[in-house]
Amino acid sequence: MDISEIAKKLGLKPPVSKPIIRKAAELRRFADTQFDSSVIGVGEICKAVICLEIAANGLDVMIDRAIAIKLSGMSERAYIRSFNSMQNAIGVKNKVDIRELAIRFGCVRIIPYVTRGLSLYKDRFLASLPPTRRASTDFTRPVLTAVAFYLSSKKHKLNVDKIKLIELCGTSESEFASVVTSMSDLCFDVFGTSKEKKDPREIKGNRDLLDALPEKRRVEDGGCSSDEEKPSAYKKHKSLEGNAYNEWKSTVLNANQQTKAKDPKRTKQARLDLFKKTPEPHVEAS
Repeated sequence: MDISEIAKKLGLKPPVSKPIIRKAAELRRFADTQFDSSVIGVGEICKAVICLEIAANGLDVMIDRAIAIKLSGMSERAYIRSFNSMQNAIGVKNKVDIRELAIRFGCVRIIPYVTRGLSLYKDRFLASLPPTRRASTDFTRPVLTAVAFYLSSKKHKLNVDKIKLIELCGTSESEFASVVTSMSDLCFDVFGTSKEKKDPREIKGNRDLLDALPEKRRVEDGGCSSDEEKPSAYKKHKSLEGNAYNEWKSTVLNANQQTKAKDPKRTKQARLDLFKKTPEPHVEAS
């Protein structure tokens, strides 16, 4: 399918479509010289769609992502992954500005926190590197700005679409998660939250919620031994019923023993024989 026909299906019309189609064709030729797109699972039609979207983004023209995904014949997740791979392969970087992100996601009040945290992360990251590697460090990557924005919104309990943020910065989920871990460790005082991951064995207050059978826990795993185990309400109820039954049973046995002691000779009840034959009367002949 020709790239101009794909542009029409994406809703691009002249005169806006002409520079986009020209730039997309240029990106497509450049991609063909750099790598084989079939290796990353990108066909020719999908490649054309991605090049058109990259060209449109560079010229500040919005393209309906849903239509682009439908034309590519891929799932949304696969399309985003292929889009980011194509961008990185041809050396195109998205421009991510803190103010634009704040306006897009409605989080304008966290702009100073993002700026401060990003600056602090750069200083601490450089301090952790040897002097020979500091000059080659690249802090212009949009993923750094996106991660700082994401952690600041999380710190202030604001909802931000993580998948949309990854899509805007043109990175992968694995790289985004790696930067999140690095930035959270170096700048916990700025981006960290009060909730920290703890070993479940150290949390003894809610152990009954973690284990289905608390009585079967091992002592070395933080469980209670059989001597220290506190019975449940059901077990307490059953034990009370058992004690009451034992008391009643002992009372009945004692009463029987006392009765036997008072009357050792027991009368034997006569047995009725209903089938006993009675002798017939003898009649003498006259």
